[in-house]
Amino acid sequence: MRELLRVASGDAVDLAAVDPRSTPGLPDRQVTGEDRKAWARTQVELLGAGLGRHQEMLFASAKAPAGPAPSGPAAGRRVLLVLQAMDSGGKDGTIKRVAGAMNPLGLHIRSFGPPTKRELAHDFLWRIRRALPAAGYVGVFNRSHYEDVLVARVESLVPEATWRARYDQINAFERELADDGLTLVKVMLHISHEEQGKRLLARLDDPRKHWKYNPGDVDARARWNDYQAAYAEALGRCDTDAAPWFLVPADRKWYRDWAVAHLLRETFDTLGLGYPAATFDVRRERERLLGTRGPVKVNGR
Repeated sequence: MRELLRVASGDAVDLAAVDPRSTPGLPDRQVTGEDRKAWARTQVELLGAGLGRHQEMLFASAKAPAGPAPSGPAAGRRVLLVLQAMDSGGKDGTIKRVAGAMNPLGLHIRSFGPPTKRELAHDFLWRIRRALPAAGYVGVFNRSHYEDVLVARVESLVPEATWRARYDQINAFERELADDGLTLVKVMLHISHEEQGKRLLARLDDPRKHWKYNPGDVDARARWNDYQAAYAEALGRCDTDAAPWFLVPADRKWYRDWAVAHLLRETFDTLGLGYPAATFDVRRERERLLGTRGPVKVNGR
């Protein structure tokens, strides 16, 4: 899936060539409709159990006092899933169904909205650095530093020369993170204009979802082509071996979750994780434990 869904590096990615309702990599099956959806959701649950084990190994390797302290990238090993999408693209749902299978104690989830006054007083990467996961953790970014070459570009929040210079700054930043032990999984959830409209209407039609509706989403929707062009260039300019971009068709939520879960599992597989060896004599500790006496009874109690 990492090879299948990775974008082609270059000046821009052809988003129009990727059908948001397609299901690349999904095994050929003799089922359709609800059966196919149910099968994929079951697979996500099974994948989630594996993701949980890998997360535990990652966490244990960072926390266990096993021998000499590691140096270099191994000392800061951690994983960061970056999710980008148009409004209603499914970032929250992906986090709930994929990252939700992991232990929250080893997760660091951060959502990025418009920068605050304090954040604007610093370089655009300042708030990102402060939100990076610690060694042993799996981090998830709901939006990220890419907003500064997406929203900032389309809404003309900074001069063109400024946002154009950020591509190289982002690549250098992500190379630095990779050299420091952070493994990046950058995913764009690719939905269609039609599907976005359906999801926004669903929020308006259900009072329980009004809190998720933002009138500004309609303004951004009116500039759909501009945002697609911004995404296309960001993906093409910032896809590197150190920090690859993956394009996941996301009109079908069940496929989206299945694909992202596979991307994470395959990423974990590349890390060669394992549980750290004990730093004590296991046999001796077992004998000591079995030799401990129970509590002394007082007055027959």
